[in-house]
Amino acid sequence: MTDPALDAETLRKRALTTLTTARDRTTLLTSCVDDPDLTAQHSPLMSPLVWDLAHIGNQEEMWLLRAVAGREAMRPEIDGLYDAFEHPRSERPSLPLLPPAEARTYAAEVRGRVLDLLEGTAFHGTRLTEAGFAFGMIAQHEQQHDETMLITHQLRKGPQALTAPDPEPAPLFTGPSEVLLPGGPFTMGTSTEPWALDNERPAHRREVAPFYIDTTPVTNAAFQAFIEDGGYDDPRWWTPDGWEHIRRHAIHAPLFWHRDGKQWLRRRFGVTEVVPPDEPVVHVCWYEADAYARWDGRRLPTEAEWEKAARHDPAGDRPTRYPWGDADPAPEHANLGQRHLRPAPAGSYPAGESPLGVRQLIGDVWEWTASDFLPYPGFVAFPYKEYSEVFFGSEYKVLRGGSFAVDQVACRGTFRNWDYPIRRQIFSGFRTARSAEGV
Repeated sequence: MTDPALDAETLRKRALTTLTTARDRTTLLTSCVDDPDLTAQHSPLMSPLVWDLAHIGNQEEMWLLRAVAGREAMRPEIDGLYDAFEHPRSERPSLPLLPPAEARTYAAEVRGRVLDLLEGTAFHGTRLTEAGFAFGMIAQHEQQHDETMLITHQLRKGPQALTAPDPEPAPLFTGPSEVLLPGGPFTMGTSTEPWALDNERPAHRREVAPFYIDTTPVTNAAFQAFIEDGGYDDPRWWTPDGWEHIRRHAIHAPLFWHRDGKQWLRRRFGVTEVVPPDEPVVHVCWYEADAYARWDGRRLPTEAEWEKAARHDPAGDRPTRYPWGDADPAPEHANLGQRHLRPAPAGSYPAGESPLGVRQLIGDVWEWTASDFLPYPGFVAFPYKEYSEVFFGSEYKVLRGGSFAVDQVACRGTFRNWDYPIRRQIFSGFRTARSAEGV
């Protein structure tokens, strides 16, 4: 969405495309396994897949059919079952959830009514309908749950259920290992992106000192050097909380890695493979990313530094929507949308690099930053406090950039993700930074 004043027909087509893309992906993720896999809880960290399926339909009904269209609830008795704040994930398997066939029917019936609504919606009048925001919010919500369901597939034991082609092989990256970002002010956040969520708003000026940032995310080979150097056994590199966490849980490598003789293997969507050295490391928690950075004599970038690297165009002193400019993501720009089931090799997607030459800031892996998840100056919760406001504070760390599991509708240069610093099942990696005093 490059123009907030897009005409109604263009907005209608965009909303239809994003909703359809999300539903096609939901269907793939819930049809590739049998019903027992849909109703099972594959990890206490995750919901049964069938809960996500009906929750997607329930949220779509609540926000589009009820809030936008003013219609009566289709099945008010199930609202509580699919309220993410009422029931933690560990409890959801014990709830009287809709069985798979009924969940599919419900979600399909909601979608049919939504498509009828979309045909006659005027994209103005309220904040929910302005520029199709509510439709974009629901498409983003579904894609976020699709990513969550993909995480469940990764945690699931058993034979491979999903397949996708590997990313195109990339020449070995031989460019500079880091890029200098100039100090000074830049515009962070957005007040104009029509489908941006409340925590991305408003746009405001932020000042950062000059700094260096890795050209690409940290690779498996680089992280393996940290392991081989005893990084997990040396408290010098860890915060007190991080050291206590890895000791208590006997963590000695990224999640899903195990050593077989002299080589490292990993499990990926039901397949065991040698850890590819040139891919960005994935499934590391914030504590692991922070410890690696300290070991390497560096640090994690702040959220402001990350966004300046991703959006600041020094030639025009203006923010861009993406590192490559304002155009929507294309396959040559980034690894998004579950097109592949793994990160692309470090240094891929030269067409997607920033004006200063930083690569893979969008797609491949979520990138941990040093920052806590906090509101921007002038933040206003919309359309409900539980989307962002209740999570603000020091408990959560910010991740940026999106992973291979993120669809473009839920990924942009201003998009903010957050999670506990112990989380490893998410598709999280990182890059490092260092200050550049005197530059």
